[in-house]
Amino acid sequence: MISVRQSLRRSSKTAGINMAPLIDLVFLLLIFFMVTTSFVKETGIDVQRPTASTASLKEKGNILIGISADGQVFLERKQIDIRSVRAHIQRCVAENPEGAVVIVADKDSHTGVVIQVMDHCRLAGARNVSIAASKSAGES
Repeated sequence: MISVRQSLRRSSKTAGINMAPLIDLVFLLLIFFMVTTSFVKETGIDVQRPTASTASLKEKGNILIGISADGQVFLERKQIDIRSVRAHIQRCVAENPEGAVVIVADKDSHTGVVIQVMDHCRLAGARNVSIAASKSAGES
């Protein structure tokens, strides 16, 4: 006859931790943070902005175009040819129709290049094109 103690010893299992729900939770958190993260777009160059006493802050996500002092044009951290600005802005406007174009030009950049870039942006269908400036130190 089989004793009760021997049958209990044979049927007892070691306690284990099921890792599948924990891994699922970690992946869900990863996906949540990736989706909710806002990505900052930069022009790709460091410019010295001109100052203006009437400068105002824009809160919405914008399409940023950088113009260096020697006339090079940058979009999304890549240097682009001035003739291709229109095509790039058309693509950006198609992705974000409400986005405004902000031209971040160096204070020593040539006005002609800035005007060309503004013209290409408007021809590409951008509704709101503005130039970035820093607020004057004397104004609050």
